[in-house]
Amino acid sequence: MVRSMATRHREDTVVEAKKAKVKSPPMFKVLLLNDDYTPMDFVVVVLQKFFSIGREKATQIMLKVHREGAGVCGVYPRDVAATKVEQVIAFARQHQHPLRCVMEAN
Repeated sequence: MVRSMATRHREDTVVEAKKAKVKSPPMFKVLLLNDDYTPMDFVVVVLQKFFSIGREKATQIMLKVHREGAGVCGVYPRDVAATKVEQVIAFARQHQHPLRCVMEAN
């Protein structure tokens, strides 16, 4: 009889799962900045290589950088954005281009 009471008690108990609200990490835009020396084709290669952007979209972003001075490559959590900025700058320096890449809060 004790067993049935325990079972009955469990059946009468309502357990509500509380969902923890996880705050999304702050996001950062990664931008390429225009300069007068980096070839346009190199910028397209950077966009394809480091941001997995197709050639057509990469060309559009490159033209935005050229015409407006800056273009957004993507939006990422802080550590991912910082890594991408470092990779782009290192790649540009390796190829002797002054291409600038920065991140800013979204």
